[in-house]
Amino acid sequence: MELARRNLEAALLLLKTLMGHGLSQAVLCPGSRSSALALALGVLEPLGLALYTAIDERSAAFFALGLARATGKAVVVVTTSGTAVANLLPAAVEADYGAIPLLLISADRPSRLKGCGANQTVNQESFLAASVRWFGQGNCSGLAAMTDAEIDFLALKAWSSTHPHGQAPGPVHLNLPFAEPLHADGPALLEATSRGALSAPSMLVNELGQKTNPSNVSLTPFRPAPDPDQPGVVVAGPWRGLPQHWPGYVEALLRWQRRTGWPVLADGLSGLRGLAELNVISGYDLLLEAPEPKLRSAQVLRLGPLPASRRLQRWLADQVAHQWLVSEGEPRCLDPLKSGCQQTAAGLAGWTSSLPPAIWAGGPSEDALQFGVHWRQRELQLQIWLDQQLASGEGAGNGASELCLARQLGLLLPEGMPLVIANSSPVRDWESFANPAAPWRPIYGFRGASGIDGTLSIACGVAEAHGQAVLITGDLALLHDSHGWLWRHQLKGRLTVILINNGGGGIFEQLPIRTKPEHAFDFERLFAMPQQLDHLALAAAHGVPGRLVEQLAGLPSHLDWALQQPLALLELVSDRRADAHRRQSLRRMAAQAFTQP
Repeated sequence: MELARRNLEAALLLLKTLMGHGLSQAVLCPGSRSSALALALGVLEPLGLALYTAIDERSAAFFALGLARATGKAVVVVTTSGTAVANLLPAAVEADYGAIPLLLISADRPSRLKGCGANQTVNQESFLAASVRWFGQGNCSGLAAMTDAEIDFLALKAWSSTHPHGQAPGPVHLNLPFAEPLHADGPALLEATSRGALSAPSMLVNELGQKTNPSNVSLTPFRPAPDPDQPGVVVAGPWRGLPQHWPGYVEALLRWQRRTGWPVLADGLSGLRGLAELNVISGYDLLLEAPEPKLRSAQVLRLGPLPASRRLQRWLADQVAHQWLVSEGEPRCLDPLKSGCQQTAAGLAGWTSSLPPAIWAGGPSEDALQFGVHWRQRELQLQIWLDQQLASGEGAGNGASELCLARQLGLLLPEGMPLVIANSSPVRDWESFANPAAPWRPIYGFRGASGIDGTLSIACGVAEAHGQAVLITGDLALLHDSHGWLWRHQLKGRLTVILINNGGGGIFEQLPIRTKPEHAFDFERLFAMPQQLDHLALAAAHGVPGRLVEQLAGLPSHLDWALQQPLALLELVSDRRADAHRRQSLRRMAAQAFTQP
Protein backbone atom coordinates (compact mmCIF):
# COMPACT_ATOMS: atom_id res chain seq x y z
CA MET A 1 0.00 0.00 0.00
CA GLU A 2 3.00 2.30 -0.03
CA LEU A 3 2.22 3.42 -3.57
CA ALA A 4 -1.39 4.18 -2.65
CA ARG A 5 -0.11 6.22 0.31
CA ARG A 6 2.26 8.17 -1.95
CA ASN A 7 -0.51 8.77 -4.48
CA LEU A 8 -2.54 10.41 -1.72
CA GLU A 9 0.40 12.44 -0.42
CA ALA A 10 1.22 13.66 -3.94
CA ALA A 11 -2.40 14.63 -4.61
CA LEU A 12 -2.55 16.50 -1.29
CA LEU A 13 0.65 18.36 -2.07
CA LEU A 14 -0.59 19.36 -5.53
CA LEU A 15 -3.92 20.67 -4.25
CA LYS A 16 -2.44 22.38 -1.19
CA THR A 17 0.00 24.18 -3.48
CA LEU A 18 -2.91 25.30 -5.67
CA MET A 19 -4.71 26.59 -2.56
CA GLY A 20 -1.58 28.44 -1.61
CA HIS A 21 -1.75 30.25 -4.93
CA GLY A 22 -5.42 31.17 -4.63
CA LEU A 23 -7.60 28.11 -5.29
CA SER A 24 -10.74 28.27 -3.16
CA GLN A 25 -13.37 26.27 -5.10
CA ALA A 26 -13.35 22.81 -6.66
CA VAL A 27 -15.86 20.49 -8.33
CA LEU A 28 -15.36 16.73 -8.06
CA CYS A 29 -16.77 14.08 -10.40
CA PRO A 30 -16.88 10.38 -9.47
CA GLY A 31 -14.18 7.91 -10.47
CA SER A 32 -11.70 5.31 -9.31
CA ARG A 33 -8.55 6.44 -11.11
CA SER A 34 -9.03 9.88 -9.51
CA SER A 35 -9.54 8.50 -5.99
CA ALA A 36 -6.35 10.06 -4.57
CA LEU A 37 -7.50 13.48 -5.77
CA ALA A 38 -10.99 12.88 -4.35
CA LEU A 39 -9.61 11.92 -0.93
CA ALA A 40 -7.27 14.91 -0.96
CA LEU A 41 -10.15 17.27 -1.73
CA GLY A 42 -12.10 15.78 1.15
CA VAL A 43 -9.19 16.36 3.52
CA LEU A 44 -8.78 19.96 2.37
CA GLU A 45 -12.45 20.91 2.50
CA PRO A 46 -12.40 21.78 6.23
CA LEU A 47 -9.38 24.01 5.58
CA GLY A 48 -11.28 26.53 3.47
CA LEU A 49 -11.78 24.75 0.16
CA ALA A 50 -15.38 24.95 -1.08
CA LEU A 51 -16.05 21.52 -2.57
CA TYR A 52 -18.94 20.57 -4.84
CA THR A 53 -19.69 17.16 -6.30
CA ALA A 54 -21.37 16.28 -9.60
CA ILE A 55 -22.14 13.01 -11.35
CA ASP A 56 -22.11 14.64 -14.82
CA GLU A 57 -18.74 15.98 -15.95
CA ARG A 58 -20.29 18.33 -18.51
CA SER A 59 -22.58 19.87 -15.89
CA ALA A 60 -19.67 20.07 -13.43
CA ALA A 61 -17.52 22.00 -15.88
CA PHE A 62 -20.30 24.45 -16.71
CA PHE A 63 -21.08 24.99 -13.02
CA ALA A 64 -17.40 25.81 -12.50
CA LEU A 65 -17.60 28.12 -15.52
CA GLY A 66 -20.39 30.13 -13.88
CA LEU A 67 -18.45 30.32 -10.62
CA ALA A 68 -15.29 31.43 -12.38
CA ARG A 69 -17.03 34.08 -14.49
CA ALA A 70 -18.71 35.61 -11.44
CA THR A 71 -15.61 35.55 -9.20
CA GLY A 72 -12.81 36.07 -11.72
CA LYS A 73 -10.85 33.20 -10.14
CA ALA A 74 -10.06 29.81 -11.60
CA VAL A 75 -12.13 26.88 -10.32
CA VAL A 76 -10.79 23.31 -10.35
CA VAL A 77 -12.76 20.46 -11.92
CA VAL A 78 -11.52 16.92 -11.18
CA THR A 79 -12.51 13.92 -13.31
CA THR A 80 -11.48 10.34 -13.78
CA SER A 81 -10.01 9.02 -17.02
CA GLY A 82 -11.61 8.09 -20.33
CA THR A 83 -14.71 9.67 -21.85
CA ALA A 84 -15.20 11.67 -18.64
CA VAL A 85 -12.53 14.02 -19.96
CA ALA A 86 -14.33 14.42 -23.28
CA ASN A 87 -17.37 15.79 -21.45
CA LEU A 88 -15.27 18.79 -20.35
CA LEU A 89 -14.83 20.00 -23.93
CA PRO A 90 -17.98 22.15 -24.33
CA ALA A 91 -17.17 24.18 -21.21
CA ALA A 92 -13.50 24.38 -22.21
CA VAL A 93 -14.49 25.85 -25.59
CA GLU A 94 -16.68 28.50 -23.92
CA ALA A 95 -13.96 29.26 -21.36
CA ASP A 96 -11.46 29.68 -24.20
CA TYR A 97 -13.51 32.10 -26.29
CA GLY A 98 -15.17 33.72 -23.27
CA ALA A 99 -11.83 34.33 -21.48
CA ILE A 100 -12.84 32.50 -18.30
CA PRO A 101 -10.18 30.86 -16.07
CA LEU A 102 -10.68 27.15 -15.41
CA LEU A 103 -8.33 24.41 -14.21
CA LEU A 104 -9.44 21.01 -15.51
CA ILE A 105 -7.64 18.12 -13.79
CA SER A 106 -8.05 14.60 -15.18
CA ALA A 107 -6.70 11.37 -13.77
CA ASP A 108 -5.14 8.96 -16.26
CA ARG A 109 -3.46 5.58 -16.65
CA PRO A 110 0.34 5.38 -16.70
CA SER A 111 1.86 5.40 -20.19
CA ARG A 112 2.72 1.68 -20.00
CA LEU A 113 -1.03 0.95 -20.22
CA LYS A 114 -1.60 3.17 -23.25
CA GLY A 115 -1.94 1.69 -26.72
CA CYS A 116 -2.19 -1.94 -25.59
CA GLY A 117 -5.93 -2.40 -25.12
CA ALA A 118 -6.04 -1.67 -21.40
CA ASN A 119 -9.43 -0.68 -20.05
CA GLN A 120 -10.46 2.99 -20.19
CA THR A 121 -7.27 4.16 -21.85
CA VAL A 122 -7.92 6.81 -24.48
CA ASN A 123 -6.02 9.72 -25.99
CA GLN A 124 -7.45 12.09 -23.42
CA GLU A 125 -4.30 14.21 -23.58
CA SER A 126 -5.62 15.53 -26.90
CA PHE A 127 -9.30 16.02 -26.06
CA LEU A 128 -9.01 19.64 -24.93
CA ALA A 129 -5.83 20.62 -26.72
CA ALA A 130 -7.38 23.12 -29.13
CA SER A 131 -9.05 25.10 -26.33
CA VAL A 132 -6.61 25.30 -23.43
CA ARG A 133 -4.04 27.95 -22.59
CA TRP A 134 -1.64 25.25 -21.41
CA PHE A 135 -1.57 21.46 -21.14
CA GLY A 136 0.37 19.91 -18.29
CA GLN A 137 1.24 16.24 -17.93
CA GLY A 138 2.32 14.45 -14.80
CA ASN A 139 5.09 11.88 -14.81
CA CYS A 140 4.21 9.13 -17.31
CA SER A 141 4.76 6.52 -14.58
CA GLY A 142 2.38 8.27 -12.20
CA LEU A 143 2.16 11.32 -9.97
CA ALA A 144 3.71 9.33 -7.12
CA ALA A 145 6.97 9.13 -9.08
CA MET A 146 7.39 12.91 -9.02
CA THR A 147 9.39 14.74 -6.37
CA ASP A 148 7.73 17.31 -4.15
CA ALA A 149 9.55 20.09 -5.97
CA GLU A 150 8.30 18.80 -9.33
CA ILE A 151 4.73 18.67 -8.05
CA ASP A 152 5.02 22.20 -6.66
CA PHE A 153 6.26 23.47 -10.01
CA LEU A 154 3.52 21.65 -11.92
CA ALA A 155 0.82 23.15 -9.70
CA LEU A 156 2.24 26.67 -9.98
CA LYS A 157 2.57 26.40 -13.76
CA ALA A 158 -1.01 25.15 -14.12
CA TRP A 159 -2.47 27.86 -11.87
CA SER A 160 -0.54 30.73 -13.42
CA SER A 161 -1.46 29.53 -16.92
CA THR A 162 -5.14 30.21 -16.25
CA HIS A 163 -4.08 33.89 -16.40
CA PRO A 164 -1.18 33.57 -18.87
CA HIS A 165 1.19 36.37 -19.70
CA GLY A 166 0.17 38.11 -22.90
CA GLN A 167 -3.09 36.13 -23.26
CA ALA A 168 -6.63 36.39 -21.99
CA PRO A 169 -7.59 34.16 -19.04
CA GLY A 170 -8.79 30.73 -20.04
CA PRO A 171 -8.84 26.99 -19.37
CA VAL A 172 -5.89 24.79 -18.48
CA HIS A 173 -5.79 20.99 -18.69
CA LEU A 174 -3.67 19.09 -16.19
CA ASN A 175 -3.51 15.35 -16.94
CA LEU A 176 -2.21 13.24 -14.05
CA PRO A 177 -1.38 9.53 -14.44
CA PHE A 178 -1.88 7.41 -11.31
CA ALA A 179 -0.40 3.93 -10.94
CA GLU A 180 -2.13 1.18 -8.94
CA PRO A 181 -2.85 0.51 -6.15
CA LEU A 182 -5.08 3.60 -6.18
CA HIS A 183 -7.06 3.44 -2.96
CA ALA A 184 -5.34 4.39 0.27
CA ASP A 185 -6.57 2.54 3.34
CA GLY A 186 -7.85 4.15 6.52
CA PRO A 187 -4.52 4.27 8.38
CA ALA A 188 -2.79 5.79 5.35
CA LEU A 189 -5.47 8.45 5.06
CA LEU A 190 -5.29 9.30 8.77
CA GLU A 191 -1.50 9.44 8.64
CA ALA A 192 -1.49 11.69 5.60
CA THR A 193 -3.99 13.95 7.31
CA SER A 194 -1.99 14.16 10.50
CA ARG A 195 1.26 14.86 8.63
CA GLY A 196 0.42 18.43 7.83
CA ALA A 197 -2.88 18.30 5.97
CA LEU A 198 -4.64 19.92 8.90
CA SER A 199 -2.48 23.02 8.65
CA ALA A 200 -4.21 25.52 6.40
CA PRO A 201 -2.27 26.19 3.18
CA SER A 202 -0.49 29.55 3.38
CA MET A 203 -0.83 32.00 0.52
CA LEU A 204 2.45 31.77 -1.37
CA VAL A 205 1.75 34.58 -3.81
CA ASN A 206 -0.95 37.16 -4.35
CA GLU A 207 -4.04 35.85 -6.09
CA LEU A 208 -3.84 36.25 -9.83
CA GLY A 209 -5.97 38.74 -11.67
CA GLN A 210 -6.66 40.99 -8.68
CA LYS A 211 -5.03 44.18 -9.90
CA THR A 212 -7.09 47.14 -11.02
CA ASN A 213 -5.89 46.82 -14.60
CA PRO A 214 -4.28 44.00 -16.55
CA SER A 215 -0.51 44.37 -16.24
CA ASN A 216 0.55 41.60 -18.61
CA VAL A 217 -0.23 43.43 -21.85
CA SER A 218 1.65 46.31 -23.40
CA LEU A 219 0.00 49.68 -23.88
CA THR A 220 -0.16 50.02 -27.62
CA PRO A 221 -0.89 53.62 -28.67
CA PHE A 222 -3.24 54.16 -31.58
CA ARG A 223 -1.83 56.00 -34.58
CA PRO A 224 -3.79 58.00 -35.51
CA ALA A 225 -5.66 58.19 -32.24
CA PRO A 226 -9.34 59.06 -31.82
CA ASP A 227 -9.96 62.81 -31.89
CA PRO A 228 -11.93 63.69 -28.74
CA ASP A 229 -12.95 67.06 -30.23
CA GLN A 230 -14.85 65.49 -33.13
CA PRO A 231 -18.13 63.50 -33.03
CA GLY A 232 -17.93 59.76 -32.56
CA VAL A 233 -19.65 56.76 -30.96
CA VAL A 234 -18.60 54.09 -28.51
CA VAL A 235 -19.83 50.55 -29.25
CA ALA A 236 -19.64 48.44 -26.08
CA GLY A 237 -19.93 44.70 -26.62
CA PRO A 238 -20.41 41.92 -24.03
CA TRP A 239 -18.18 42.36 -20.99
CA ARG A 240 -15.42 39.75 -20.89
CA GLY A 241 -13.05 41.26 -18.39
CA LEU A 242 -12.50 40.03 -14.86
CA PRO A 243 -14.93 41.39 -12.25
CA GLN A 244 -11.95 42.86 -10.40
CA HIS A 245 -11.36 45.19 -13.37
CA TRP A 246 -14.97 46.34 -13.75
CA PRO A 247 -14.84 49.49 -11.56
CA GLY A 248 -11.78 50.82 -13.41
CA TYR A 249 -13.43 50.08 -16.76
CA VAL A 250 -16.60 51.98 -15.87
CA GLU A 251 -14.69 54.95 -14.51
CA ALA A 252 -12.55 55.12 -17.66
CA LEU A 253 -15.66 55.03 -19.87
CA LEU A 254 -17.35 57.78 -17.84
CA ARG A 255 -14.22 59.87 -18.11
CA TRP A 256 -14.11 59.39 -21.89
CA GLN A 257 -17.77 60.29 -22.30
CA ARG A 258 -17.47 63.40 -20.12
CA ARG A 259 -14.59 64.55 -22.29
CA THR A 260 -15.99 63.67 -25.71
CA GLY A 261 -19.77 63.58 -25.40
CA TRP A 262 -19.81 60.39 -27.50
CA PRO A 263 -22.96 58.26 -27.11
CA VAL A 264 -22.41 54.68 -25.90
CA LEU A 265 -24.21 51.98 -27.88
CA ALA A 266 -24.32 49.38 -25.12
CA ASP A 267 -24.97 45.70 -25.79
CA GLY A 268 -27.45 44.01 -23.48
CA LEU A 269 -24.57 41.97 -22.03
CA SER A 270 -22.20 44.92 -21.68
CA GLY A 271 -23.26 45.50 -18.07
CA LEU A 272 -23.51 49.23 -18.81
CA ARG A 273 -27.26 49.63 -19.10
CA GLY A 274 -28.82 51.15 -16.01
CA LEU A 275 -25.70 53.02 -14.85
CA ALA A 276 -27.05 56.40 -13.78
CA GLU A 277 -24.16 58.60 -14.88
CA LEU A 278 -23.64 57.05 -18.32
CA ASN A 279 -25.55 58.19 -21.40
CA VAL A 280 -26.37 54.86 -23.04
CA ILE A 281 -28.17 54.01 -26.27
CA SER A 282 -30.04 50.71 -25.81
CA GLY A 283 -32.27 50.72 -28.89
CA TYR A 284 -29.62 50.82 -31.60
CA ASP A 285 -30.74 47.47 -33.00
CA LEU A 286 -34.11 48.95 -33.99
CA LEU A 287 -32.82 52.44 -34.83
CA LEU A 288 -30.39 50.91 -37.32
CA GLU A 289 -33.02 48.85 -39.13
CA ALA A 290 -32.94 51.66 -41.71
CA PRO A 291 -30.37 54.10 -40.30
CA GLU A 292 -30.77 57.78 -41.05
CA PRO A 293 -27.72 59.71 -42.28
CA LYS A 294 -27.54 61.85 -39.13
CA LEU A 295 -26.60 58.77 -37.12
CA ARG A 296 -23.49 58.09 -39.18
CA SER A 297 -20.20 58.57 -37.41
CA ALA A 298 -16.68 59.24 -38.64
CA GLN A 299 -15.15 57.73 -35.49
CA VAL A 300 -16.00 54.50 -33.68
CA LEU A 301 -14.40 53.29 -30.47
CA ARG A 302 -15.25 49.62 -30.00
CA LEU A 303 -14.97 47.95 -26.61
CA GLY A 304 -14.54 44.18 -26.58
CA PRO A 305 -16.32 41.71 -28.87
CA LEU A 306 -19.09 42.80 -31.21
CA PRO A 307 -22.70 42.86 -30.01
CA ALA A 308 -24.96 40.18 -31.47
CA SER A 309 -27.02 42.69 -33.50
CA ARG A 310 -26.59 42.00 -37.22
CA ARG A 311 -27.96 45.48 -37.97
CA LEU A 312 -25.29 47.11 -35.86
CA GLN A 313 -22.66 44.96 -37.54
CA ARG A 314 -23.88 45.99 -41.00
CA TRP A 315 -23.92 49.62 -39.91
CA LEU A 316 -20.33 49.38 -38.67
CA ALA A 317 -19.24 47.65 -41.86
CA ASP A 318 -20.82 50.42 -43.94
CA GLN A 319 -19.19 53.23 -42.00
CA VAL A 320 -16.52 55.25 -43.75
CA ALA A 321 -14.92 55.81 -40.42
CA HIS A 322 -11.83 55.28 -38.34
CA GLN A 323 -12.41 52.40 -35.92
CA TRP A 324 -10.42 51.51 -32.83
CA LEU A 325 -10.91 48.42 -30.67
CA VAL A 326 -9.96 48.10 -27.00
CA SER A 327 -10.21 44.68 -25.35
CA GLU A 328 -9.80 43.78 -21.70
CA GLY A 329 -6.59 41.79 -22.00
CA GLU A 330 -7.69 39.78 -25.07
CA PRO A 331 -4.92 39.91 -27.71
CA ARG A 332 -6.75 37.75 -30.27
CA CYS A 333 -8.47 39.47 -33.17
CA LEU A 334 -12.01 40.63 -32.32
CA ASP A 335 -12.82 42.15 -35.71
CA PRO A 336 -14.98 39.74 -37.73
CA LEU A 337 -15.96 42.71 -39.91
CA LYS A 338 -12.39 42.87 -41.23
CA SER A 339 -12.61 46.64 -40.87
CA GLY A 340 -8.88 47.07 -40.45
CA CYS A 341 -9.42 48.73 -37.09
CA GLN A 342 -6.50 49.12 -34.74
CA GLN A 343 -6.73 46.88 -31.66
CA THR A 344 -5.10 46.99 -28.25
CA ALA A 345 -5.46 44.55 -25.36
CA ALA A 346 -4.49 47.16 -22.76
CA GLY A 347 -8.02 47.47 -21.37
CA LEU A 348 -10.00 50.69 -21.41
CA ALA A 349 -8.59 51.86 -18.10
CA GLY A 350 -5.05 51.13 -19.26
CA TRP A 351 -5.54 52.79 -22.65
CA THR A 352 -7.13 55.97 -21.28
CA SER A 353 -4.43 56.29 -18.62
CA SER A 354 -1.78 56.15 -21.36
CA LEU A 355 -3.21 59.16 -23.20
CA PRO A 356 -1.37 62.50 -22.91
CA PRO A 357 -2.66 64.62 -20.01
CA ALA A 358 -3.44 67.46 -22.42
CA ILE A 359 -6.11 65.37 -24.12
CA TRP A 360 -8.33 65.63 -21.05
CA ALA A 361 -8.45 69.41 -21.07
CA GLY A 362 -11.87 70.89 -21.75
CA GLY A 363 -15.11 69.18 -22.63
CA PRO A 364 -17.09 68.01 -25.68
CA SER A 365 -17.11 70.16 -28.80
CA GLU A 366 -20.36 71.70 -30.01
CA ASP A 367 -20.50 69.30 -32.97
CA ALA A 368 -19.99 66.30 -30.71
CA LEU A 369 -22.66 67.53 -28.31
CA GLN A 370 -25.19 67.96 -31.09
CA PHE A 371 -24.37 64.53 -32.49
CA GLY A 372 -24.88 62.97 -29.07
CA VAL A 373 -28.14 64.88 -28.55
CA HIS A 374 -29.51 63.54 -31.83
CA TRP A 375 -28.74 59.94 -30.82
CA ARG A 376 -30.35 60.45 -27.39
CA GLN A 377 -33.46 62.04 -28.90
CA ARG A 378 -33.90 59.08 -31.21
CA GLU A 379 -33.35 56.70 -28.27
CA LEU A 380 -35.99 58.48 -26.16
CA GLN A 381 -38.51 58.50 -29.02
CA LEU A 382 -37.90 54.82 -29.72
CA GLN A 383 -38.35 53.76 -26.11
CA ILE A 384 -41.62 55.70 -25.78
CA TRP A 385 -42.79 54.13 -29.03
CA LEU A 386 -41.85 50.63 -27.84
CA ASP A 387 -43.77 51.16 -24.59
CA GLN A 388 -46.83 52.08 -26.64
CA GLN A 389 -46.48 49.14 -29.01
CA LEU A 390 -45.98 46.60 -26.23
CA ALA A 391 -48.38 48.18 -23.73
CA SER A 392 -50.96 45.45 -24.32
CA GLY A 393 -48.70 43.06 -22.42
CA GLU A 394 -49.76 40.06 -24.49
CA GLY A 395 -51.28 40.35 -27.92
CA ALA A 396 -48.69 38.24 -29.73
CA GLY A 397 -50.81 35.12 -30.02
CA ASN A 398 -51.68 32.44 -27.49
CA GLY A 399 -49.82 32.64 -24.18
CA ALA A 400 -47.17 35.06 -23.00
CA SER A 401 -45.24 37.33 -25.35
CA GLU A 402 -41.48 36.83 -25.33
CA LEU A 403 -40.97 40.46 -26.36
CA CYS A 404 -43.15 41.75 -23.52
CA LEU A 405 -41.31 39.52 -21.06
CA ALA A 406 -37.99 41.04 -22.14
CA ARG A 407 -39.55 44.50 -21.80
CA GLN A 408 -40.92 43.96 -18.31
CA LEU A 409 -38.52 41.62 -16.56
CA GLY A 410 -35.82 44.17 -15.73
CA LEU A 411 -38.42 46.38 -14.05
CA LEU A 412 -39.89 43.48 -12.05
CA LEU A 413 -36.66 42.07 -10.64
CA PRO A 414 -35.16 43.57 -7.47
CA GLU A 415 -32.40 46.10 -8.06
CA GLY A 416 -29.00 44.46 -8.27
CA MET A 417 -30.41 40.96 -8.79
CA PRO A 418 -27.93 39.13 -11.10
CA LEU A 419 -29.47 37.92 -14.35
CA VAL A 420 -28.20 35.09 -16.56
CA ILE A 421 -29.54 35.11 -20.13
CA ALA A 422 -29.48 32.00 -22.30
CA ASN A 423 -28.29 32.15 -25.88
CA SER A 424 -30.46 32.20 -29.03
CA SER A 425 -33.76 34.10 -28.68
CA PRO A 426 -33.60 35.34 -25.03
CA VAL A 427 -30.31 37.20 -25.44
CA ARG A 428 -31.44 38.81 -28.70
CA ASP A 429 -34.77 39.94 -27.24
CA TRP A 430 -32.92 41.41 -24.28
CA GLU A 431 -30.65 43.35 -26.62
CA SER A 432 -33.53 44.81 -28.63
CA PHE A 433 -36.50 45.12 -26.28
CA ALA A 434 -35.28 45.31 -22.67
CA ASN A 435 -36.42 48.49 -20.92
CA PRO A 436 -33.53 50.92 -20.31
CA ALA A 437 -35.45 52.38 -17.36
CA ALA A 438 -34.69 49.21 -15.36
CA PRO A 439 -32.10 49.54 -12.57
CA TRP A 440 -28.55 48.31 -13.01
CA ARG A 441 -27.78 44.68 -12.29
CA PRO A 442 -24.97 42.21 -13.07
CA ILE A 443 -25.74 40.61 -16.43
CA TYR A 444 -24.27 37.30 -17.54
CA GLY A 445 -24.38 35.82 -21.01
CA PHE A 446 -22.01 33.24 -22.39
CA ARG A 447 -21.41 34.33 -25.97
CA GLY A 448 -17.85 33.08 -26.33
CA ALA A 449 -19.03 30.16 -28.44
CA SER A 450 -22.76 30.97 -28.11
CA GLY A 451 -23.82 27.43 -27.28
CA ILE A 452 -26.94 26.40 -25.37
CA ASP A 453 -25.36 23.44 -23.56
CA GLY A 454 -24.69 23.94 -19.86
CA THR A 455 -27.15 26.83 -19.43
CA LEU A 456 -28.73 25.70 -16.14
CA SER A 457 -25.44 24.59 -14.58
CA ILE A 458 -23.79 27.90 -15.49
CA ALA A 459 -26.64 29.79 -13.83
CA CYS A 460 -26.30 27.63 -10.71
CA GLY A 461 -22.61 28.59 -10.57
CA VAL A 462 -23.42 32.29 -10.91
CA ALA A 463 -26.09 32.03 -8.20
CA GLU A 464 -23.63 30.27 -5.90
CA ALA A 465 -21.06 33.03 -6.43
CA HIS A 466 -23.51 35.90 -5.88
CA GLY A 467 -25.84 34.26 -3.39
CA GLN A 468 -28.79 34.71 -5.76
CA ALA A 469 -29.57 34.94 -9.46
CA VAL A 470 -32.32 34.65 -12.06
CA LEU A 471 -32.00 32.67 -15.30
CA ILE A 472 -34.13 33.33 -18.37
CA THR A 473 -33.94 30.46 -20.85
CA GLY A 474 -35.69 28.69 -23.70
CA ASP A 475 -37.06 25.17 -23.46
CA LEU A 476 -34.42 23.42 -25.58
CA ALA A 477 -31.55 25.08 -23.69
CA LEU A 478 -33.06 24.04 -20.36
CA LEU A 479 -33.68 20.49 -21.50
CA HIS A 480 -30.16 20.25 -22.93
CA ASP A 481 -28.82 20.68 -19.39
CA SER A 482 -31.50 18.98 -17.31
CA HIS A 483 -28.80 17.43 -15.11
CA GLY A 484 -28.32 20.95 -13.80
CA TRP A 485 -31.36 20.42 -11.55
CA LEU A 486 -29.16 18.07 -9.51
CA TRP A 487 -27.33 21.10 -8.07
CA ARG A 488 -30.39 21.78 -5.90
CA HIS A 489 -29.01 19.83 -2.94
CA GLN A 490 -25.69 21.73 -2.86
CA LEU A 491 -26.68 25.27 -3.81
CA LYS A 492 -26.33 27.84 -1.07
CA GLY A 493 -27.34 30.64 -3.45
CA ARG A 494 -30.95 31.01 -4.61
CA LEU A 495 -31.79 30.56 -8.29
CA THR A 496 -35.07 31.35 -10.06
CA VAL A 497 -35.40 29.85 -13.53
CA ILE A 498 -37.79 31.61 -15.92
CA LEU A 499 -38.55 29.23 -18.76
CA ILE A 500 -39.90 30.44 -22.09
CA ASN A 501 -41.54 27.32 -23.48
CA ASN A 502 -42.25 28.00 -27.14
CA GLY A 503 -42.24 24.38 -28.22
CA GLY A 504 -38.81 24.08 -29.77
CA GLY A 505 -36.06 26.26 -31.22
CA GLY A 506 -37.64 29.68 -31.42
CA ILE A 507 -34.52 31.22 -32.93
CA PHE A 508 -35.14 29.32 -36.18
CA GLU A 509 -38.44 31.18 -36.64
CA GLN A 510 -36.39 34.38 -36.86
CA LEU A 511 -34.17 33.07 -39.64
CA PRO A 512 -35.16 32.87 -43.33
CA ILE A 513 -35.67 29.12 -43.24
CA ARG A 514 -39.38 28.59 -43.89
CA THR A 515 -40.36 28.30 -47.54
CA LYS A 516 -43.45 28.86 -49.64
CA PRO A 517 -45.14 26.50 -50.02
CA GLU A 518 -44.52 25.46 -46.43
CA HIS A 519 -45.01 21.77 -47.14
CA ALA A 520 -41.76 21.75 -49.18
CA PHE A 521 -40.07 20.42 -46.03
CA ASP A 522 -40.91 19.60 -42.42
CA PHE A 523 -39.75 22.70 -40.51
CA GLU A 524 -40.85 21.39 -37.13
CA ARG A 525 -38.96 18.11 -37.39
CA LEU A 526 -35.78 19.36 -39.07
CA PHE A 527 -35.28 22.67 -37.25
CA ALA A 528 -37.63 23.50 -34.36
CA MET A 529 -37.50 19.97 -32.89
CA PRO A 530 -40.21 20.42 -30.24
CA GLN A 531 -39.99 17.97 -27.34
CA GLN A 532 -43.06 16.51 -25.68
CA LEU A 533 -41.93 17.04 -22.12
CA ASP A 534 -43.47 18.43 -18.93
CA HIS A 535 -40.73 20.72 -17.61
CA LEU A 536 -42.53 21.34 -14.33
CA ALA A 537 -42.80 17.59 -13.74
CA LEU A 538 -39.13 17.08 -14.60
CA ALA A 539 -38.11 19.80 -12.15
CA ALA A 540 -40.41 18.35 -9.50
CA ALA A 541 -38.77 14.96 -9.95
CA HIS A 542 -35.55 16.65 -8.81
CA GLY A 543 -37.34 18.24 -5.85
CA VAL A 544 -37.58 21.67 -7.50
CA PRO A 545 -40.95 23.44 -7.11
CA GLY A 546 -42.46 25.24 -10.07
CA ARG A 547 -45.45 27.17 -11.33
CA LEU A 548 -47.07 27.79 -14.68
CA VAL A 549 -47.43 31.52 -15.43
CA GLU A 550 -50.36 31.72 -17.81
CA GLN A 551 -50.28 35.50 -18.36
CA LEU A 552 -47.57 38.11 -17.82
CA ALA A 553 -49.93 40.04 -15.60
CA GLY A 554 -49.49 37.32 -13.02
CA LEU A 555 -45.69 37.25 -13.21
CA PRO A 556 -44.99 39.70 -10.31
CA SER A 557 -46.75 37.54 -7.71
CA HIS A 558 -45.15 34.37 -9.06
CA LEU A 559 -41.73 36.05 -8.96
CA ASP A 560 -42.27 37.08 -5.32
CA TRP A 561 -42.88 33.41 -4.52
CA ALA A 562 -40.02 32.02 -6.62
CA LEU A 563 -37.39 34.41 -5.30
CA GLN A 564 -37.96 33.03 -1.80
CA GLN A 565 -37.26 29.44 -2.86
CA PRO A 566 -33.76 27.91 -2.91
CA LEU A 567 -34.37 26.80 -6.52
CA ALA A 568 -37.61 27.31 -8.43
CA LEU A 569 -39.02 27.15 -11.96
CA LEU A 570 -41.51 29.55 -13.55
CA GLU A 571 -42.80 28.37 -16.92
CA LEU A 572 -44.33 30.72 -19.48
CA VAL A 573 -45.79 29.26 -22.66
CA SER A 574 -45.41 31.42 -25.77
CA ASP A 575 -46.27 31.19 -29.45
CA ARG A 576 -42.90 31.30 -31.21
CA ARG A 577 -44.34 31.85 -34.67
CA ALA A 578 -46.58 34.72 -33.56
CA ASP A 579 -43.65 36.28 -31.67
CA ALA A 580 -41.44 35.99 -34.74
CA HIS A 581 -44.06 37.79 -36.85
CA ARG A 582 -44.35 40.50 -34.21
CA ARG A 583 -40.61 41.09 -34.14
CA GLN A 584 -40.61 41.47 -37.91
CA SER A 585 -43.59 43.82 -37.78
CA LEU A 586 -41.98 46.01 -35.11
CA ARG A 587 -38.78 46.27 -37.13
CA ARG A 588 -40.66 47.34 -40.24
CA MET A 589 -42.64 49.89 -38.26
CA ALA A 590 -39.51 51.21 -36.55
CA ALA A 591 -37.76 51.61 -39.89
CA GLN A 592 -40.65 53.75 -41.13
CA ALA A 593 -41.09 55.72 -37.91
CA PHE A 594 -37.45 56.65 -37.33
CA THR A 595 -36.09 57.17 -40.82
CA GLN A 596 -35.73 60.81 -41.80
CA PRO A 597 -35.44 61.93 -45.47
